[in-house]
Amino acid sequence: MKKLIAIFFLAVSVLYGFSQNNGTNSLYDITVKTIDGKDFSLKQFKGKKVMIVNTASKCGFTPQYEQLQALYKEYGGDGFVIIGFPANNFLSQEPGTNEEIKEFCTSKYSVTFPMMGKISVKGSDMHPLYKWLTEKSLNGVMDSDVKWNFQKYLVDEKGSLISVIPPKESPLSEQIVKWIKN
Repeated sequence: MKKLIAIFFLAVSVLYGFSQNNGTNSLYDITVKTIDGKDFSLKQFKGKKVMIVNTASKCGFTPQYEQLQALYKEYGGDGFVIIGFPANNFLSQEPGTNEEIKEFCTSKYSVTFPMMGKISVKGSDMHPLYKWLTEKSLNGVMDSDVKWNFQKYLVDEKGSLISVIPPKESPLSEQIVKWIKN
């Protein structure tokens, strides 16, 4: 009887663990706001490789918008997408409103990849997307910290986190292009 009870509690523990997801969440479980304020399910990117980038208009890395746009122009489409998330977490380098950010990105860098609404990528008000990206308990792969603006997260076609690319690394780096092509 003790063995039967032990097996029962083991089974309940296993089932409870699965119900808590333990890193089995995917990118597709998350909804964000577009830069125009509309709900947007990331499920729409199912089957595509996704690069998620926290952006800022007044940063030393802001010229990476040009490289991101070039990458998107070359590889964006059915198999790959870049998503920009403006964030004001680092030295207030993204002070603008969503409207101002949209105008800046389109007029200065001709950005055509999807830009989402301004969010927080760290701290107590961290957006759920960035919680998923930075917590192994949610993404099932790794813990990470957002170091600065223009940090890049690579997510595969199945919605699984693959890698974190440092802010300094160019969006056109060999590592990123090779990942997109493979």
